[in-house]
Amino acid sequence: MLHQGQEERYMSLKTSIRTAHLFEVVPKIETNYSYCIDYHTSILYLPFKLRKTMIAPSLVLLFAFCLSLTRAFYLPGVAPTTYHPDDEIPLLVNHLTPSMYFQHKNEDGKTMKSDKERFLYSYDYYYDRFHFCQPEHIEKQPESLGSIIFGDRIYNSPFQINMLQDKTCVSLCKTTIPGKDAKFINKLIKNGFFQNWLIDGLPAARQVYDSRTKTEFYGTGFELGFVDVVQGTTTGDNANTVAKKPTTNEGLELDTRDAKNVQMLKNFELPYFANHFDIQVEYHDRGENNYRVVGVIVNPVSIKRSTPGTCETSGAPLMLSEDQDNDVYFTYSVKFIPSETIWATRWDKYLHIYDPAIQWFSLINFSVVVLLLSSVVIHSLLKALKSDFARYNELNLDDDFQEEAGWKLGHGDVFRIPHRSLLLSVLVGSGVQLFLMIICSIFFAALGFLSPSSRGSLATVMFILYALFGFVGSYTSMGVYKFFGGPYWKVNMLLTPILVPGLIFCGIVALNIFLLFVHSSGVIPAVTLFFMILLWFVFSIPLALAGSLIAHKKCNWDEHPTKTNQIARQIPFQPWYLKTWPATLIAGIFPFGSIAVELYFIYSSLWFNKIFYMFGFLLFSFFLLTLTTSLVTILITYHSLCLENWMWQWRGFIIGGVGCAIYVFIHSILFTKFKLGGFTTIVLYVGYSTIISLLFCIVTGAIGFLSSMFFIRKIYSSIKVE
Repeated sequence: MLHQGQEERYMSLKTSIRTAHLFEVVPKIETNYSYCIDYHTSILYLPFKLRKTMIAPSLVLLFAFCLSLTRAFYLPGVAPTTYHPDDEIPLLVNHLTPSMYFQHKNEDGKTMKSDKERFLYSYDYYYDRFHFCQPEHIEKQPESLGSIIFGDRIYNSPFQINMLQDKTCVSLCKTTIPGKDAKFINKLIKNGFFQNWLIDGLPAARQVYDSRTKTEFYGTGFELGFVDVVQGTTTGDNANTVAKKPTTNEGLELDTRDAKNVQMLKNFELPYFANHFDIQVEYHDRGENNYRVVGVIVNPVSIKRSTPGTCETSGAPLMLSEDQDNDVYFTYSVKFIPSETIWATRWDKYLHIYDPAIQWFSLINFSVVVLLLSSVVIHSLLKALKSDFARYNELNLDDDFQEEAGWKLGHGDVFRIPHRSLLLSVLVGSGVQLFLMIICSIFFAALGFLSPSSRGSLATVMFILYALFGFVGSYTSMGVYKFFGGPYWKVNMLLTPILVPGLIFCGIVALNIFLLFVHSSGVIPAVTLFFMILLWFVFSIPLALAGSLIAHKKCNWDEHPTKTNQIARQIPFQPWYLKTWPATLIAGIFPFGSIAVELYFIYSSLWFNKIFYMFGFLLFSFFLLTLTTSLVTILITYHSLCLENWMWQWRGFIIGGVGCAIYVFIHSILFTKFKLGGFTTIVLYVGYSTIISLLFCIVTGAIGFLSSMFFIRKIYSSIKVE
């Protein structure tokens, strides 16, 4: 039998393996166990009696998991904190973020159509216009690079929570909110802003019921306030003129100064500010007065009162008046609830798959499409190429001259240097760098190495991988430039690690100015920006220069199977569907379709503070994206060559990348349902969506170009050219 601590550690490893989707290689638990010992002599029990069908790679994977546990037995995540009775549990506050709950329904169930501004940026918790209660000394908590980039601003708070000490209606503070700031807060309440707290690394959550999957889960964050939709009257000669907006929840006043006034019913949104918090802390009893926090739920309540002594919810809710100062009393209650959930699995309640049926349908649907497409492309190309090879390589002794036809006619031009070859090579190299960063990040996340318990770990790892893969990107860029026979290889070596990262950095800095203008917590500090530049010059650029130098000396992509003619061959008329832009729009449908569903959930996570962890779906979708981009680009390149269009270089990049990027940008605009409001919101959303679309263009464009390049090298090296 295992004692409780050992059992929890074993369950921790089991959870990690489940997250990594490796139950295929780890058999059922049996009676014999072996263990790995970390630096702190923690014993981790692992299944030892393997099935006879196990193969060597399974043992290697299991051994790799064992080695990864040398510093901590929870994979992924951080070391657990064990509390004793009366120990203080810090409550940390994070930024206030927008949510998808900005549309409200009236009594008839119809969605309100209002002209309120839509926000897509966050605010610091201690932003002076909120007037929240503050501790005696505000201390900013240390954060990772990725956490800072994505807007986390974590501070201590005045809440006092002690293990196993239930509290009822504890007074926090009294603040005065001026009418101007009340108007600002009411606007955020109507836009569905959420507060985000952290207790023992867990986000304070609310219980959410998913009617589609019929399951309950913990949604991160809780409401800043609530909105009640009521009907009132408008007056005046113009029915669109509101006589007097409500400032209390006691009803709407009707202006009857003029008998000619016409009374019209209209829906109004009444915002109620939450000033009391019922905090429920779930804990797991490990015995011997050792406890661990395994869940946090906060239920905000709006209570109108003149003293902090009562927390009865039967009274009137608190509505902040926009015409005068408001005295607000903040209170909170704490209740500890025992739970059977162990620390290693506490995040399971927070991780929820939204619309799994839709995702499965999308993946299966496009998997079938990709299989059919690949079958058609491979069959038609192999059949056509086999016939072409037989005809081109046939030696006819009866004819002194055999006229060439089809794609062989372009053998003297397909390896010709294109216009702006330096730019094209840099873009392809940067695309390969981004591609490797994306695929590795998704792969690590799918295995469970990038846990949401480590805030910002995904973004941090992505930045590090992007910097490290500068070596491969520069090697590819220089190889492509040698393939073109470009003369300015030193310029290529310097431009590759600077051009695309520099443009991304400039775009982020420009958008940072708009965030600074609206006092958003999403502003990346100047120190962080300087640190990113320093890391880039210290790590990425030296690796990039090394990759370029190695490619310049060792890469043999400049050895072509045919010679290039001095005079370029004239390209005949092309059908409309093979011209660059129509072909681009047609080809872009297939790659975009494979990633469209996942894009919706990614945008929901980016803009509305949802946890995205469906990396298994995303990994498979990215494989489909890569395969469809490659197949479609090769198919169009082949048919263009058959019609004697030898200018495939930029076409391969544009057809592979631009079409998909256009659809990604259109998808991002449709995602908003045209409900954005406010100049800053529009600029920020369109700006970031443009950056994402351009990165898509570079990645898929590099895939399309390299697929076409290797395809052309292969077919022209298989024929005899005199």
